[in-house]
Amino acid sequence: MNFTHACRRLVLSGRDYFFIILGMIVYAVGFTVFILPHQVVIGGMSGFGTLVYYFSGEHIPVAAAMYGTNILLLLCAYRYLGKAFVYKTVFGASLLSLLIGMMNTYFTSRPPLVTDMTLSVLMGAMLCGVGIGVYFSHHGTSGGTDIVAAVMERVSSMSVGRTMMIVDMSIVAVSFFLPFDGDMEMRIQARTQTIIYGWISIFVYSYIADRFIGAWRQTIQFFILSDKWRDIAYRISHETGRGVTTIDTRGYWTDQERTLLLVWCRLYDAPDIFHIVHEVDPEAYITDSNVRGVWGNGFDKLKLKPRRKITQ
Repeated sequence: MNFTHACRRLVLSGRDYFFIILGMIVYAVGFTVFILPHQVVIGGMSGFGTLVYYFSGEHIPVAAAMYGTNILLLLCAYRYLGKAFVYKTVFGASLLSLLIGMMNTYFTSRPPLVTDMTLSVLMGAMLCGVGIGVYFSHHGTSGGTDIVAAVMERVSSMSVGRTMMIVDMSIVAVSFFLPFDGDMEMRIQARTQTIIYGWISIFVYSYIADRFIGAWRQTIQFFILSDKWRDIAYRISHETGRGVTTIDTRGYWTDQERTLLLVWCRLYDAPDIFHIVHEVDPEAYITDSNVRGVWGNGFDKLKLKPRRKITQ
């Protein structure tokens, strides 16, 4: 049994790393191929690296600025963050910086692949959103504003989403002061356009990432009625790692006592459970439904703000 659990953890870990790498490749393509060639600054550490890149006269690569800032943030915030978060961030930041560094030189030295700025930025933002959704769904992180948001969540009542939105929009706004050949009126006209594109891209990739993560983390509730409930419960608990609850029931028409199984799992576990039940007992009754949320061990962690004390 221990060997089976170890094998399952190894498979799940390998699958997580595969999707983390895939998600970061998609993000790097969206950023370097479709957004960076148009000199649009977006949020996150990619946007900050873009600022450094253009402020330095294109001497400091985007990837180097991203990686160096991530390491500096981790050193400053290490005591607020757990070791697991730090290790995941180092891996994610290193991988994403490497990917962007490999693609940056090639695509910025050539004309944009999509010449229309609107289409290119929207395409890049959608790819960035998909990439973020993929690697976040598999417990990956690329650091940057994630670090700032994680620290702010621990030292204040500010939510992660609000912190990331404020930081990202501020990074885009700073792009107004990037070097520009022209008077103030021309600067306002040009930079206002790129800032609007940057803010639009933030909302686009944030929305897509949230929808993707929400769908992937959707919780499913199963009710299973079968005479072979012991075999089904054993296989579900040992092959998927999900808990099984037994409920004693009695049929109204037959007046027969039977055992009903209750299972909560993630959406990606549902096909395995269907296969297990069908293999053990093809005649079993199964119902499944979406659950708004499950908080507790193995699912989401319940986070509540301290209740305000009512003073008389």
